[in-house]
Amino acid sequence: MLIGSMKEIVRHPVKSFYGESVQKTKIMEYGLYGDRSHAYLDETSKGNFFTITQFPEMVRYKARFIGEESIEKYPKVEVMTPGGEIVDWDDEELIHELEKKSNRKISTKKYLPSHVPICPIAEEPIQLVTDASLEGLEEIWKGQVDSRRFRPNLLIALKDKVPFIEETWFGRRIKIGRDVEIQLKRHCKRCMIITVNPENAERDPSLHKTVISERNNNMGVYASVIKTGEIHVGDEVHLL
Repeated sequence: MLIGSMKEIVRHPVKSFYGESVQKTKIMEYGLYGDRSHAYLDETSKGNFFTITQFPEMVRYKARFIGEESIEKYPKVEVMTPGGEIVDWDDEELIHELEKKSNRKISTKKYLPSHVPICPIAEEPIQLVTDASLEGLEEIWKGQVDSRRFRPNLLIALKDKVPFIEETWFGRRIKIGRDVEIQLKRHCKRCMIITVNPENAERDPSLHKTVISERNNNMGVYASVIKTGEIHVGDEVHLL
């Protein structure tokens, strides 16, 4: 059954940095190619991941892949800082800037293109939301909702605009384009990250309070990969 089309595809080459909107990408067994493949570790906190939770301004650093993508080697990861500088993700001055601003000691972590462990994001590797659900949340919250607050990988434009209908599809598969199939698994429980404005890193706790009180803290769904392949913006999306 045709349910809509792929409106936006977003991957995060560096965990907790501003996501990269792409026209096409490969869906690997672990999710989108290179998604959360590069990360910073907080050495002041037993080497846990350094994220927006510790340092909200991370959302203002924009990371993207530059060059040819392959299974053998990642392309260069380029970062634009809030000040407009373009540097490599592991540039010493960038790391020093992050350490100084956050008052933490930071190290780097990189995974292989063929395997990014699911643990950096969740039990399932892909998160999706629909345009209808974002519009439904805007009605509840009484304000404009930026999808980037929720850091989804896939934004689906539904043919029939029924808010939160994807939450009724758990256990079912959706097909994207010619080859890719994913299975919807469970709700995405939300944390303080959605309070952070992706443009200026300012926090507004009212959105999270609304999601907690009106949606049982659920927004978006997680999915696992059934069939790998390539997807494109504009691809048809079918519920199987």
